[in-house]
Amino acid sequence: MAFDYDLFVIGGGSGGVRAARTTAETGATVGLAEEYRMGGTCVIRGCVPKKIMVFASEFSETFEDARAYGWQVEHGAFDWPHFRKALHTELDRLETIYRTNLERSGVTIHDARATLKDAHTVELSSGETFTAKHILVATGGHPVRPGIPNAELGLVSNDIFLLEELPESVLIIGGGYIACEFACILNGLGVEVTQYYRGAQILRGFDGEARGLVAEMMKAKGVDLHVGTNIVEMCPAEAGSVDQGTQSDALGIEESGVLEANPDSDTAAEAAGRVWVKATNGTEREFDHVFFATGRAPNTDGLGLEEAGVKLGRRGEIVVDDYSQTSVPSIYAIGDVTGRLELTPVAIREGMAFTETVFKANPTKPDHELVPSAIFTQPELGTVGLSEEAAADQGPIEVYCTSFRPMQHSFAGHHDRVLMKLIVCADTRRVLGCHIVADNAGEMIQLAGIAVKMGATKEDFDRVCAVHPTMAEELVTMKSPARTA
Repeated sequence: MAFDYDLFVIGGGSGGVRAARTTAETGATVGLAEEYRMGGTCVIRGCVPKKIMVFASEFSETFEDARAYGWQVEHGAFDWPHFRKALHTELDRLETIYRTNLERSGVTIHDARATLKDAHTVELSSGETFTAKHILVATGGHPVRPGIPNAELGLVSNDIFLLEELPESVLIIGGGYIACEFACILNGLGVEVTQYYRGAQILRGFDGEARGLVAEMMKAKGVDLHVGTNIVEMCPAEAGSVDQGTQSDALGIEESGVLEANPDSDTAAEAAGRVWVKATNGTEREFDHVFFATGRAPNTDGLGLEEAGVKLGRRGEIVVDDYSQTSVPSIYAIGDVTGRLELTPVAIREGMAFTETVFKANPTKPDHELVPSAIFTQPELGTVGLSEEAAADQGPIEVYCTSFRPMQHSFAGHHDRVLMKLIVCADTRRVLGCHIVADNAGEMIQLAGIAVKMGATKEDFDRVCAVHPTMAEELVTMKSPARTA
């Protein structure tokens, strides 16, 4: 059978674009459909704009530090409209680069929504239909709102970058990395930030000692963090605490499940006025905005996946094998839509592994072990490998850790603390995990991740001469374990 394309990719995010380019470079014919903007979550409404906002938010403390170091500088007001315009100019530039690189690689771009008609056929919203020998689904994920009355009054992460004005106050619901990063960002930009998290401590799943220090530092820098706290009611501020059953009936909102935020609309859910909120701790307050960072879901609705025979998981994620192949042999999936490890560099590697497997006859499993990552809170948390809690469950360990005031902040009179931590297997001496809480922890963990991935032992770390004076030198100078387990 003759096909229109050797490969058709649905989704123009980082993973889909990389797979399309690497496949086209083999000489295969490749088509790619993207219904919104090229670059996906990472470039348009995730990693990139968020990191730029992190940079912007850090200057408020930088000005203060500069004065401590003898610079005569004024701490001026933050100009959100100016920043927002510059931010979107940069995102436009990056999107253009994505498009240009695809075209140079020989990929045919279709600016339309694609759905599956069968195992080898896609239909576009433009009305066109194409056949392909292989189809790759890389549609990513989207933020969701909780299924409570009036949840549509709240923002999600897609909306933050599009606000016309910076709010004076915001309530952030959630304790994951997105919630904590935006709490720090907005706090640094001068917004009064309150954060509710229903769990006992933020950043569930990360090393307990590390996330405890992040929480402590966030509160010290001005984030009003409340753990063990959730939202009970919310409504327009002028309505006060009206009966929520009446609100739910009037607005047609379900009281269970979740409300999905349109993953690609990028239209801020600007609430009409302030929002009144009642918390489980009895507190009642009004905020300019409520921001839900309570989870994400795969973009699989309405794609025709199940009709084509593709098996979905409990959360709607596409079920794949070790080689990213779905239950339909001609259909593959990579990235967040599979619910495996939801990180941009992982999606890119999955895309390259797909090309190796399907178009280069070199079966390659994407490697999801010992992936370093960073949370861009203030201070940052960099991590690779097992947490202390997870490692202790597997066998005897030694924990090497130190916490101290770094020179740069100590000189300026700040009480910021950093954490350097190694988890070591007591039997093999292999470093099972490394956790860093500090400014630029993301940069440090990238390098530490090389050693951990290579299987370095504690003695390998010890043999490395320290770079002095740095924070990171502590990783090679800790001689005695702080504790064992």
